[in-house]
This record gives sequence, structure tokens and C-alpha cells, in this order.
Amino acid sequence: MATNFEVSLRFNVFVLSLVVTFMFVSNIFVSSFQFRVGGEIGWIKPIGNESETYNEWAARNRFHIGDTLYFKYKGDSVLEVTPANYLNCNTTSPISKFENGETIYKISHPGFFYFISGQKNNCKFGQRIIIRVMHPSEISSPASAPEISPSPAVGGGGGDGGDGWGSDFLGPPAINSTTVLSVFSCFVTALGGVMVFLYLLM
Repeated sequence: MATNFEVSLRFNVFVLSLVVTFMFVSNIFVSSFQFRVGGEIGWIKPIGNESETYNEWAARNRFHIGDTLYFKYKGDSVLEVTPANYLNCNTTSPISKFENGETIYKISHPGFFYFISGQKNNCKFGQRIIIRVMHPSEISSPASAPEISPSPAVGGGGGDGGDGWGSDFLGPPAINSTTVLSVFSCFVTALGGVMVFLYLLM
């Protein structure tokens, strides 16, 4: 029959194992974030009364390696293109083409990504977006997140009738992977600390 000491030891080992497992799983869970492109309206042709353009939406967020972009659309497609094809709404030679109605694009490296609608007229009306992915060395707290500058190869801006990618539209991000990671990491750290403290008291 196990003594009280053995029972207490087994329980302490069990609690410590839970702490380690929880922190490991939590780190995996918060390692990426999925962005729904365009928010609730999804990937559609702008009609002129939107509260913000696709590139204004992109400028509000901070994208990192491992994040995913979720495009939801009907009767259309998503083309990943070069900067020149983005500028000219050239749909004939995309880098990648997606047309299943619900595209999830995983970001694999830092830099600029250019997406346009598969329908040229939609692109000309503003259904296109530039995603700027931060380099790991740029990642910081939300309060000191670096500003994003548009790619000089594309140009255009919200103030001149372009598609809204202007360097003057760079306020703090609304919701993004940096914010989610920071909040959840603090929660995990605090919870882990409490569990370790309780373990040491037993």
C-alpha cells in the first residue's frame, strides 16, 4: 500500500507534467494567426461604399511567418502575382491561382505578397491587396510595432484615387497576430507560474 509521501509525490509529478504539457501545447497554438481578408465582407468586388479598402485593411494588421490568409469568395478567384502584374491587373500569368471559394494561404517567408482578383475588371475596381509580412527581427510588442511602408515597386496611394495603400494610413494595428500572441503568452506565463507555485507548496 502506498504511503502518504508516495501519493503526494505522484500527485506532484502529475501536476508538473500537466504544466509542462500545457505550456508546450500553448506555444504551438499561439504560433500562428488566421486573417480573413477583407473582414466580414470577404473577397469581393468593391462597390464604393466600403468603410476601407483592402490595402487599408492590410495596413491595420501585422502579418508574420506562419500566419494564414483566408479568402472567401464566390464566382471569382485569387491570384498571387508579381508587383508589375498587380499594378496592371494582369491576370494572364499568375504565380499561383486559387478558385475553390475558400482559399487558405500560408505565409512562408517575410516580404511583400501581391494578390488580385481573377477577374480583371474587379481588380481595376480595387479588388487587390498587398500583404507585407514582417521579418522575425522586426517583431516587437504592439505598442512599438514598426510602421509599414508600401513597396516602392508598386506605388499608388489612397489619396490619389489609387487602391488605398498610402504611407499616411499607418496607425496602430486593430487586431493581429502580435496582439494575440502577446495577450495569450502573458496568460500562459501567469497560469504556468501559479501552477508551479501551487506545486511547490505541496
